[in-house]
Amino acid sequence: MGDGVGSVARRQLPLRPAGPDTVAALLDWYDRERRDLPWRMRRGRRADPYKVWLSEIMLQQTTVKAVIPFYEKFLLRWPTVEALAAADLDDVLAAWAGLGYYSRARNLHKCAQAVVSEHGGRFPRTETELGTLPGIGPYTAAAVAAIAFGEPATPVDGNIERVVSRLFAVRRPLPGAKREIKRLAESLTPQRRAGDFAQAMMDLGATVCSPKRPSCLVCPLQQDCHAHALGIEAQLPVKLARAERPVRFGTAFLALREDGHVLVRKRPEAGLLGGMLEIPSTDWGDDWLQADLALVQQPVRADWWAVPGVVSHTFTHFRLELQLFRAIVPVEASMTFWASPERCRWVPRHELHSAALPSVMKKAIAHALREH
Repeated sequence: MGDGVGSVARRQLPLRPAGPDTVAALLDWYDRERRDLPWRMRRGRRADPYKVWLSEIMLQQTTVKAVIPFYEKFLLRWPTVEALAAADLDDVLAAWAGLGYYSRARNLHKCAQAVVSEHGGRFPRTETELGTLPGIGPYTAAAVAAIAFGEPATPVDGNIERVVSRLFAVRRPLPGAKREIKRLAESLTPQRRAGDFAQAMMDLGATVCSPKRPSCLVCPLQQDCHAHALGIEAQLPVKLARAERPVRFGTAFLALREDGHVLVRKRPEAGLLGGMLEIPSTDWGDDWLQADLALVQQPVRADWWAVPGVVSHTFTHFRLELQLFRAIVPVEASMTFWASPERCRWVPRHELHSAALPSVMKKAIAHALREH
């Protein structure tokens, strides 16, 4: 049966199947080459479960480079799980703004409260117990158990998935191969230094076993890598073609009061961007609303001006196109029914940078305020 992955053997298949020697070689490499990351402790020092958990939640769907400044500011403001549990959710969402996937921030806050109220401020150490906390799925439970507590757990992120699929030459396409890759990764996880092993696999995938051009000549696992022996490492893991993202369309309104305040609205807690702030907008639909129909939903009665151009933003499952209207309104301006006034407030323009605005709304506001 064809699998779409052709092989060009470079040499005989490795005589040494992946096993304990593979693990030893990787840990030796990690001791020399490990990345210096702010949530990691030096070898021999016990990891802080709070820092490990916080970093793992932030790193979901986000790069290390993007996470580090957010992580450092977050930790300065809330240095302990008790401090985070006592924080106001709106403050947490504002600090998270720019990291995306905002349900993570809400669950982060809920999880901190659960750790304090149900576990006396101490994170449980096993995968099973960790998995009962809000926002902690199988990957995060395994990562925290292994890295923070040394439990022989096996987290599998995108980097580890890629390393394992190449090491064992797994040709079945993702996502169907996930269970097999998890089983193979578990077969390597050592009883001792499980956390270092997991982080070594992550580092190897991030720095050596990269997606398009893996640096096989400097890889500590080259001798064990079946994909390299077959000449197919760059083709693995096999991924099914993604369907093209659908496009949704909406109209947003930038109301700028004469005293320099901007009208913002809190989105419902449930759903996309839940609990974050937005400038009032129409629903996001399958086509543009005509201008006269869109203006029916204006949040303040005013002379609205259509801002030239469109703001585009890509979410995980769709792309959004926003057209903007802008108006200068008097201080005494009252809101319409369409604004949902109970969820609205006026924010000074100079304070918008610290408000809980997601990236798409920051783009929209910047576009609407720009002189055209």
